[in-house]
Amino acid sequence: TLIGTVDLKYDDVSYATVHQSAFLRCGMMPVQPIKELWWFKIGASEERVYYYDPTSVDAALMKRARRSSRDNTSLEICPTQLSDEGEYKCRIVVWDNTGDSTEPSVPISKEARMMLKVNVPPEKVEITHLTSGRNLSLRCKAEGAKPPADILWTKTSPDGVETEIPDLSKTREIEPAGELYDTAEQIFYQLEENEMIAKISCVVRHHNTNTTIYKNITFVSPAIQNALKVTIQRFAEPVLYSSIENQDGQDNKAGLVKISADPGFKVPYNTSVTLKASAPGVFPEPRYLWWVGDQTGIAGRELHIDNLEEDKSYYVLAENPLGRVVLEVPVHITTSDYSQWNDSSRDGDVIVDDTTGGLDTGAIIGIVIGALIAVFFIGFAVWYWTIRDGTQVFSPKKEKPHTIDEETIPFRSTDKPLLRTISTQTLEGRRSRREPSI
Repeated sequence: TLIGTVDLKYDDVSYATVHQSAFLRCGMMPVQPIKELWWFKIGASEERVYYYDPTSVDAALMKRARRSSRDNTSLEICPTQLSDEGEYKCRIVVWDNTGDSTEPSVPISKEARMMLKVNVPPEKVEITHLTSGRNLSLRCKAEGAKPPADILWTKTSPDGVETEIPDLSKTREIEPAGELYDTAEQIFYQLEENEMIAKISCVVRHHNTNTTIYKNITFVSPAIQNALKVTIQRFAEPVLYSSIENQDGQDNKAGLVKISADPGFKVPYNTSVTLKASAPGVFPEPRYLWWVGDQTGIAGRELHIDNLEEDKSYYVLAENPLGRVVLEVPVHITTSDYSQWNDSSRDGDVIVDDTTGGLDTGAIIGIVIGALIAVFFIGFAVWYWTIRDGTQVFSPKKEKPHTIDEETIPFRSTDKPLLRTISTQTLEGRRSRREPSI
């Protein structure tokens, strides 16, 4: 632009990125001695930004403003703030000398106006998702950009090939947030059968600031440690199987299925237990199925067990479109009798100690059996010696004779050898029958 005898070169609109340097050009052609240089920001009133007098003063009324080293008349603002956006005016006062050295120089003021636009890259990018089997709902949001950012979606195969996801099922929203803008885009994607994807990316592009931001969702299948491939009747194909007792918990690999138990995996008799499954880092979100024995499976992340009375092994399936695993979860009873693990019982405010310092159950049973055997032999000895000496234990009533069995007739001296032989045989028989159980 030519103004009088001084050619001021400037840009109608200049662009800058927030937190970086802004350059407002206002140069002279040809270069002439400067008497004064002024920079103003135009608003409700002219706000002085910078003043320069080559004789004595170089004053930055805005601390972030300075003369550009490019031509000594242009303005640089660093670092740029969003509030710096607006209209600016540069005023240059030069000495106008027509070439006649005898004539005094006359100061001439030249002005030019220009706009500064401040661009802001996205401050934050986040991605959220909902999954149901092979159906994915993905939403990406780029916040705090000026002007609004652009969003596109890509998918990357396990061998690293990236392709753009078509625009067939996308919805886009742009919302103002003060002087900035939020851009959100949602897509619905269905995984094909046996389709292998390493990741899906939300690619945020802000052309005005030459900014590109990737926000990735990595596809991860459920995993377990020390797995074996086994066949389970519930499933048509073999699955990876292991037990929580084979999971050391030291592997930081993404996707490991983890099981927690409240109050624990070892509980007292008749205690209720809640088992909970999780798989940090797995995407798409896995579904869980619990079962015990041949019972119908229960879907969900948690399994509640009421009043456990015996050791049991529960099983949980974790499955997403990329794979599935089965974990065995044993839950153990620490004691079969509540009173044996409880140190004391309360009766009102009085604590009654139920603990005993006696023998265990096996010792007590042994003592009882020994006592019964001793009583048997003592009784048999008394009976035997009574028969041998001819002592009548039960005398028949004379006034009322009756017929008795031969086995109950009192022993006579002539019968002793025969009866003794019979008694000996009977004892041996009894002994032979009882000896194995002793």
